[in-house]
Amino acid sequence: MPTTQTPHRTPLKRVSQGSLFALSRSGAYPDAPHGLGFLEPAMSEFVDETEALQNNVEGMMNLSNSLAKFNESFASWLYVMNMNALTVDWLQAPSNASFIMAKRRAEKDALDAMEALQAKKREVEAAAAVADRTAMTDITDIETTFADNSATNTSAQTSKSASAPREKPGKPKLSAKEKKERSLEIERIISCLPLEFRGSDPNLRRSMETVIEGLLNAVPQGVKLIDLIKPPDLIQARVNKCLIALVNRKVVRKDNSTGTVLYHWVGIP
Repeated sequence: MPTTQTPHRTPLKRVSQGSLFALSRSGAYPDAPHGLGFLEPAMSEFVDETEALQNNVEGMMNLSNSLAKFNESFASWLYVMNMNALTVDWLQAPSNASFIMAKRRAEKDALDAMEALQAKKREVEAAAAVADRTAMTDITDIETTFADNSATNTSAQTSKSASAPREKPGKPKLSAKEKKERSLEIERIISCLPLEFRGSDPNLRRSMETVIEGLLNAVPQGVKLIDLIKPPDLIQARVNKCLIALVNRKVVRKDNSTGTVLYHWVGIP
């Protein structure tokens, strides 16, 4: 018969009963506990950890009980509020009349806003009308001055035989440095005027430069509008437009206190 081979097994080693006793009596470990004395500190630590675990479990149970009481109390409060809402009459609650009043109030607010918008529009139109009237007044004054000057020139021509004519002072001669400074001054003034005078219309820019030169030559006595007219390039309407722009920019001051409209050069402040 073939022999069956038994599997290899590691034999159990019996613990020597005297090993602990020999360990406790050995010279290498003179302070080793006798017998099962080494279990005492381990069991003491185990007891401490068990007590800490028990305290934590008791704390969790107390927290669970507190949450349960809170949930019950909060649910009771919600139930009471629900019953109160169903049984109590709220006198301040909106009714049909409240919605009607709110609709009327919204319509009134819309009407007030529309009236305010119309009033603002009327104010703008009134301001525009005042500006138009002011411009017309300036033109009327200029035309009146032109008529007065024409009448004066006619009277002077009729009395030419009685008195000798006075020579009109010519333009002051400027040096090269003064011409350069005046050119820079004119350029600085034109840069402060509206866009149409700054280059969008070259003819209007040249007219403005001529008008400014005439005003600078007439400092400080002032100049009349008729003295700035140089047809055919510089007609009365264009001179008037340039003077209005300069007066609005406060570069020139208009004075009619003497009965004759004069334009005095002020310059850029």
